Amino acid sequence: MALPKIDVPTYETKLISSGKIVKYRPFLVKEQKLFLMAAQSTDEKETVDVVKQVLNNCILSDIDVDELPTFDLEYLFMQLRARSVGEVVNLRYNCNNIVTNDKGEEKTCGSLVKFDLNILDIKPTIDEKHSSKIEISDKLGIMMKYPTLKLINGITNLKDEDIDTVLDVIISCIDYIYDENQMYYAKDSTREELIEFIENLQQEDMEKIQLFFSTMPKITKTLDFKCKKCGYEEEVTVQGIQNFFV
Repeated sequence: MALPKIDVPTYETKLISSGKIVKYRPFLVKEQKLFLMAAQSTDEKETVDVVKQVLNNCILSDIDVDELPTFDLEYLFMQLRARSVGEVVNLRYNCNNIVTNDKGEEKTCGSLVKFDLNILDIKPTIDEKHSSKIEISDKLGIMMKYPTLKLINGITNLKDEDIDTVLDVIISCIDYIYDENQMYYAKDSTREELIEFIENLQQEDMEKIQLFFSTMPKITKTLDFKCKKCGYEEEVTVQGIQNFFV
């Protein structure tokens, strides 16, 4: 005799990039095992792989997780975590204030402060200066697309700030280049052609491209921190998926 099926609730959230409604279910025991394994890992790639697998399992809408902008992926995972594990995350922060002891020696306070954060209170931050359209001139411009999980996994040494890596990220995020006559899609151009185009831009044009990346939507929350031991106060910004594996 077949065992009875368990009803699982479903939820909806809206993608930041497109406004599309995404349906999802909470973690089940099989995903919770992955979640706990990732919480104990210090390997960033392993964490990203777990996030991808859990999202693929739990998202009920027709969406390719690899093609999601990174901020959409973070936001979806946070919503999923809130509905599955709980809305409140218990965070810990070590005070980095430099204090002087009775002997006149300076050292870091190091006091551990615990505080709670409601994930559902975190809203995407969208800079009003942000635009995907980079205007080079009245007749020439670039339309950018957001970096995705697939892009990040496909580029090695992403943390190294060498010029080749920077160029790889830029050309991978070009959707198309346009002039007064037509649009030239990046997928129809070679890497060499795209690099040559970028290398012939002026510095002010590169700054416009850098502005696109620096003003992309962000999933962050600023909290007021006060050390109970030394009284030091500062603002702490919480961001990144790792903070929610607790």
